[in-house]
Amino acid sequence: MTSPIDRLAPADRPAGRPAGFQRWRNLLFLHWRVPVEEIRQSLPDGVEPDLWDGEALIGVVPFTMRDVSPWWSPSVPGISNFHELNLRTYVVKDGIPGVWFYSLDAANALAVVVARSGWKLRYHKAAMELRQDGDEIHYTSERSWPEPKPASFRGHYRLGPQRGRAAPGTLEHFLVERYVLFTHDGDRLLIGRVHHEPYPLREVMLLECEQSIIESQGFHPEEGPHLVHYSDGVDVDVYALEPV
Repeated sequence: MTSPIDRLAPADRPAGRPAGFQRWRNLLFLHWRVPVEEIRQSLPDGVEPDLWDGEALIGVVPFTMRDVSPWWSPSVPGISNFHELNLRTYVVKDGIPGVWFYSLDAANALAVVVARSGWKLRYHKAAMELRQDGDEIHYTSERSWPEPKPASFRGHYRLGPQRGRAAPGTLEHFLVERYVLFTHDGDRLLIGRVHHEPYPLREVMLLECEQSIIESQGFHPEEGPHLVHYSDGVDVDVYALEPV
């Protein structure tokens, strides 16, 4: 029997002390529709695609990490700030909605090593740049290691007025308000949680998008992206991974 999905409970603050702190800034959310069976076949046993109106979506999210630190240390300039880009889809496990990351590219070699070993996430080192001129942003990423390559992204977008938070029950809320990730360590399925205020969204116009991130993972969606959202960012408490 399928467990009912509670889309609001994951936003509650988890019990216990956060493992670390981060500020996520300049987030662009790009989404493509992909066949449900392709997503289903890419996931481990026990994790199912989380569908919107019967459709599966895959997202490319370029942004900037700032002031990354463990709970016991302040952030360190030169190490704690870097660009990041993730490829993700939406999943559900035992009624808990979350994110499944196919890959995460970062412009910080130390962060890549720590995340691959400590957080069991598929991080890759990449050369990345964000340039902002007024309300226009240019963002580029080119993966350097490890494979698969090529895996690149180039985006140009123009920011518009603030829109406020996504309303529960909307597609925007389904896509951006995710507070749980699932990953695995061998045969063990793990769950990680974050806590932050809801994303403040704003209008955005996508002027250019070229990417091979999705194709690097074996997906070939139709032309897109089909959905585009943007947020200036949130401050985030990150909690340690736990077995499911």
